[in-house]
Amino acid sequence: MEGLCYIFIFCTLVCSAAAAAVADLHWHPATATWYGSPEGDGSDGGACGYGSLVDVKPFRARVGAVSPVLFKGGEGCGACYKVRCLDRSICSRRAVTVIITDECPGGYCSNGRTHFDLSGAAFGRMAAAGGGGQLRNRGEIPVIYRRTPCKYPGKNIAFHVNEGSTDYWLSLLVEFEDGDGDVGSMHIREANSNEWLEMTHIWGANWCIIAGPLRGPFSVKLTTLSTGRTLSAREVIPRNWTPKATYTSRLNFNF
Repeated sequence: MEGLCYIFIFCTLVCSAAAAAVADLHWHPATATWYGSPEGDGSDGGACGYGSLVDVKPFRARVGAVSPVLFKGGEGCGACYKVRCLDRSICSRRAVTVIITDECPGGYCSNGRTHFDLSGAAFGRMAAAGGGGQLRNRGEIPVIYRRTPCKYPGKNIAFHVNEGSTDYWLSLLVEFEDGDGDVGSMHIREANSNEWLEMTHIWGANWCIIAGPLRGPFSVKLTTLSTGRTLSAREVIPRNWTPKATYTSRLNFNF
Protein backbone atom coordinates (compact mmCIF):
# COMPACT_ATOMS: atom_id res chain seq x y z
CA MET A 1 0.00 0.00 0.00
CA GLU A 2 2.78 2.41 0.91
CA GLY A 3 4.56 1.69 -2.35
CA LEU A 4 1.43 2.46 -4.34
CA CYS A 5 1.09 5.79 -2.55
CA TYR A 6 4.71 6.64 -3.40
CA ILE A 7 4.23 5.73 -7.06
CA PHE A 8 0.86 7.30 -7.74
CA ILE A 9 0.51 10.21 -5.31
CA PHE A 10 3.95 10.53 -3.72
CA CYS A 11 2.45 10.84 -0.25
CA THR A 12 1.91 8.78 2.89
CA LEU A 13 -0.91 9.28 5.37
CA VAL A 14 -0.44 7.85 8.85
CA CYS A 15 -3.22 8.28 11.43
CA SER A 16 -2.50 7.52 15.06
CA ALA A 17 -4.59 4.58 16.17
CA ALA A 18 -4.97 6.09 19.63
CA ALA A 19 -6.12 9.49 18.42
CA ALA A 20 -9.44 10.71 19.71
CA ALA A 21 -11.83 12.75 17.59
CA VAL A 22 -11.35 16.49 17.94
CA ALA A 23 -15.08 17.12 18.20
CA ASP A 24 -16.13 18.11 21.72
CA LEU A 25 -19.61 16.99 22.73
CA HIS A 26 -19.63 19.36 25.70
CA TRP A 27 -20.33 23.08 25.48
CA HIS A 28 -18.26 25.52 27.54
CA PRO A 29 -19.06 29.09 28.66
CA ALA A 30 -17.37 32.11 27.11
CA THR A 31 -18.08 35.65 25.95
CA ALA A 32 -18.04 37.16 22.47
CA THR A 33 -17.74 40.50 20.70
CA TRP A 34 -17.31 41.46 17.05
CA TYR A 35 -14.97 43.69 15.06
CA GLY A 36 -14.59 45.21 11.63
CA SER A 37 -17.57 46.28 9.54
CA PRO A 38 -21.04 45.05 10.58
CA GLU A 39 -21.38 42.61 7.69
CA GLY A 40 -17.65 42.26 7.15
CA ASP A 41 -15.34 39.27 6.95
CA GLY A 42 -13.20 40.24 9.94
CA SER A 43 -9.46 40.71 10.00
CA ASP A 44 -7.16 41.24 7.07
CA GLY A 45 -4.27 38.94 7.88
CA GLY A 46 -4.09 38.38 11.61
CA ALA A 47 -1.66 36.97 14.16
CA CYS A 48 -1.73 33.48 12.63
CA GLY A 49 -0.10 34.60 9.39
CA TYR A 50 -2.74 33.41 6.94
CA GLY A 51 -2.56 36.73 5.11
CA SER A 52 -5.08 37.29 2.33
CA LEU A 53 -6.57 33.81 2.80
CA VAL A 54 -8.87 35.27 5.45
CA ASP A 55 -10.62 37.34 2.78
CA VAL A 56 -11.64 34.44 0.53
CA LYS A 57 -13.60 31.22 0.89
CA PRO A 58 -13.50 28.95 2.83
CA PHE A 59 -12.15 31.37 5.48
CA ARG A 60 -14.21 34.35 4.41
CA ALA A 61 -16.72 35.57 7.03
CA ARG A 62 -15.83 32.62 9.27
CA VAL A 63 -12.71 34.00 10.89
CA GLY A 64 -12.30 34.86 14.53
CA ALA A 65 -9.79 36.03 17.09
CA VAL A 66 -9.53 34.34 20.48
CA SER A 67 -8.08 35.14 23.87
CA PRO A 68 -4.65 33.71 24.81
CA VAL A 69 -6.14 30.67 26.57
CA LEU A 70 -7.36 29.40 23.18
CA PHE A 71 -4.69 31.01 20.99
CA LYS A 72 -2.00 28.99 22.79
CA GLY A 73 0.88 31.10 21.56
CA GLY A 74 -0.14 30.47 17.96
CA GLU A 75 -0.52 26.69 18.19
CA GLY A 76 -4.29 27.20 18.39
CA CYS A 77 -4.26 28.77 14.92
CA GLY A 78 -6.46 26.91 12.44
CA ALA A 79 -8.66 25.28 15.08
CA CYS A 80 -12.41 25.38 14.43
CA TYR A 81 -15.13 26.09 16.97
CA LYS A 82 -18.89 26.22 17.08
CA VAL A 83 -20.10 29.30 18.95
CA ARG A 84 -23.73 29.84 20.03
CA CYS A 85 -25.43 32.82 21.66
CA LEU A 86 -27.39 32.15 24.86
CA ASP A 87 -29.91 35.01 24.72
CA ARG A 88 -33.11 33.37 23.50
CA SER A 89 -34.83 36.74 23.15
CA ILE A 90 -32.69 37.72 20.19
CA CYS A 91 -30.61 34.71 19.17
CA SER A 92 -31.46 31.60 17.22
CA ARG A 93 -30.41 28.18 18.41
CA ARG A 94 -28.03 28.01 15.46
CA ALA A 95 -24.30 27.91 16.18
CA VAL A 96 -21.81 29.60 13.89
CA THR A 97 -18.60 27.78 12.95
CA VAL A 98 -15.45 29.91 13.08
CA ILE A 99 -11.80 29.33 12.19
CA ILE A 100 -9.15 30.82 14.46
CA THR A 101 -6.97 33.20 12.47
CA ASP A 102 -6.05 35.88 15.00
CA GLU A 103 -5.45 36.68 18.68
CA CYS A 104 -7.07 39.33 20.86
CA PRO A 105 -4.63 39.78 23.75
CA GLY A 106 -6.20 42.71 25.62
CA GLY A 107 -9.52 44.20 26.72
CA TYR A 108 -12.25 41.56 26.85
CA CYS A 109 -9.63 38.90 26.13
CA SER A 110 -7.34 39.65 29.07
CA ASN A 111 -7.09 38.26 32.60
CA GLY A 112 -7.44 34.62 31.58
CA ARG A 113 -10.91 34.99 30.07
CA THR A 114 -12.19 32.70 27.34
CA HIS A 115 -13.37 35.11 24.67
CA PHE A 116 -14.15 35.14 20.96
CA ASP A 117 -13.87 38.31 18.86
CA LEU A 118 -15.76 37.40 15.69
CA SER A 119 -16.19 39.01 12.32
CA GLY A 120 -19.32 41.11 12.05
CA ALA A 121 -20.82 38.59 9.63
CA ALA A 122 -20.15 35.58 11.89
CA PHE A 123 -21.48 37.40 14.97
CA GLY A 124 -24.68 38.41 13.19
CA ARG A 125 -25.37 34.85 12.04
CA MET A 126 -26.10 33.84 15.63
CA ALA A 127 -29.13 36.16 15.69
CA ALA A 128 -32.72 35.21 14.98
CA ALA A 129 -33.92 36.09 11.48
CA GLY A 130 -33.56 39.80 10.85
CA GLY A 131 -31.92 40.49 14.21
CA GLY A 132 -28.26 40.70 13.22
CA GLY A 133 -28.03 44.45 13.67
CA GLN A 134 -29.80 44.37 17.03
CA LEU A 135 -27.48 41.62 18.27
CA ARG A 136 -24.37 43.53 17.21
CA ASN A 137 -25.67 46.54 19.14
CA ARG A 138 -25.46 44.47 22.32
CA GLY A 139 -21.64 44.51 22.20
CA GLU A 140 -20.33 41.76 24.48
CA ILE A 141 -22.64 38.76 24.86
CA PRO A 142 -22.50 35.44 26.73
CA VAL A 143 -21.98 32.41 24.48
CA ILE A 144 -21.16 28.74 24.67
CA TYR A 145 -18.58 27.06 22.46
CA ARG A 146 -17.08 23.69 21.59
CA ARG A 147 -14.38 22.34 19.29
CA THR A 148 -15.52 20.92 15.99
CA PRO A 149 -13.58 19.31 13.12
CA CYS A 150 -12.46 21.72 10.40
CA LYS A 151 -13.85 20.91 6.97
CA TYR A 152 -12.45 22.24 3.71
CA PRO A 153 -14.34 20.38 0.95
CA GLY A 154 -12.27 19.98 -2.18
CA LYS A 155 -9.11 21.27 -0.50
CA ASN A 156 -5.93 19.39 0.34
CA ILE A 157 -3.28 20.47 2.82
CA ALA A 158 -0.93 23.07 1.35
CA PHE A 159 2.43 24.41 2.49
CA HIS A 160 3.22 28.07 1.90
CA VAL A 161 6.93 28.93 1.81
CA ASN A 162 7.27 32.20 3.67
CA GLU A 163 9.04 35.22 2.27
CA GLY A 164 12.72 35.34 3.20
CA SER A 165 13.22 31.58 3.13
CA THR A 166 16.63 30.39 1.91
CA ASP A 167 18.63 27.17 1.68
CA TYR A 168 19.67 27.85 5.28
CA TRP A 169 16.42 29.20 6.80
CA LEU A 170 13.19 27.61 5.64
CA SER A 171 9.82 28.76 7.02
CA LEU A 172 6.46 27.13 6.26
CA LEU A 173 2.81 27.90 6.91
CA VAL A 174 0.21 25.11 6.81
CA GLU A 175 -3.08 25.80 5.03
CA PHE A 176 -6.46 23.99 4.79
CA GLU A 177 -5.89 21.28 7.38
CA ASP A 178 -9.07 19.25 7.86
CA GLY A 179 -9.96 17.78 11.24
CA ASP A 180 -7.97 19.19 14.16
CA GLY A 181 -6.87 22.27 12.20
CA ASP A 182 -4.00 22.93 14.60
CA VAL A 183 -0.33 21.92 14.37
CA GLY A 184 1.69 20.61 17.30
CA SER A 185 4.92 19.77 15.47
CA MET A 186 6.41 19.77 11.97
CA HIS A 187 9.36 17.98 10.40
CA ILE A 188 10.93 18.03 6.96
CA ARG A 189 13.03 15.44 5.15
CA GLU A 190 15.51 16.34 2.45
CA ALA A 191 15.95 14.54 -0.83
CA ASN A 192 17.76 11.18 -0.58
CA SER A 193 17.58 11.24 3.22
CA ASN A 194 15.83 9.05 5.78
CA GLU A 195 16.15 11.60 8.58
CA TRP A 196 13.25 13.80 9.66
CA LEU A 197 14.48 17.24 10.77
CA GLU A 198 12.39 18.97 13.42
CA MET A 199 11.08 22.45 12.69
CA THR A 200 10.62 25.16 15.32
CA HIS A 201 7.39 27.04 15.98
CA ILE A 202 8.20 30.73 15.57
CA TRP A 203 4.91 32.66 15.62
CA GLY A 204 1.26 32.18 14.74
CA ALA A 205 0.97 29.19 12.42
CA ASN A 206 4.53 29.59 11.12
CA TRP A 207 7.33 27.05 11.56
CA CYS A 208 10.98 27.17 10.51
CA ILE A 209 14.22 25.26 10.42
CA ILE A 210 17.75 26.65 10.52
CA ALA A 211 20.18 24.24 8.87
CA GLY A 212 21.87 23.84 5.60
CA PRO A 213 22.37 23.95 2.94
CA LEU A 214 18.93 22.32 2.73
CA ARG A 215 18.37 20.36 -0.46
CA GLY A 216 14.94 19.74 -1.96
CA PRO A 217 12.65 18.25 -2.86
CA PHE A 218 11.29 18.19 0.69
CA SER A 219 8.84 15.83 2.31
CA VAL A 220 6.84 17.38 5.14
CA LYS A 221 5.38 15.63 8.19
CA LEU A 222 2.99 17.39 10.52
CA THR A 223 1.44 16.26 13.78
CA THR A 224 -1.72 17.85 15.12
CA LEU A 225 -1.72 19.50 18.52
CA SER A 226 -5.12 18.25 19.67
CA THR A 227 -5.03 14.53 18.94
CA GLY A 228 -1.52 13.76 17.72
CA ARG A 229 -2.57 12.59 14.27
CA THR A 230 0.31 12.49 11.79
CA LEU A 231 0.38 13.14 8.06
CA SER A 232 3.41 12.87 5.77
CA ALA A 233 3.48 14.37 2.28
CA ARG A 234 6.32 12.96 0.19
CA GLU A 235 8.33 15.47 -1.85
CA VAL A 236 5.51 18.01 -1.72
CA ILE A 237 7.96 20.95 -2.00
CA PRO A 238 9.94 20.63 -5.23
CA ARG A 239 13.68 20.95 -5.75
CA ASN A 240 13.27 24.36 -7.43
CA TRP A 241 10.99 25.82 -4.72
CA THR A 242 10.70 29.58 -4.35
CA PRO A 243 9.77 31.88 -1.45
CA LYS A 244 6.14 33.07 -1.37
CA ALA A 245 5.01 30.01 -3.35
CA THR A 246 2.37 27.57 -2.10
CA TYR A 247 2.67 23.84 -2.76
CA THR A 248 -0.43 21.68 -2.44
CA SER A 249 -0.29 18.06 -1.35
CA ARG A 250 -2.68 15.32 -2.47
CA LEU A 251 -3.67 14.53 1.10
CA ASN A 252 -5.79 15.70 3.97
CA PHE A 253 -6.97 14.28 7.27
CA ASN A 254 -10.24 12.40 6.91
CA PHE A 255 -12.93 12.80 9.56
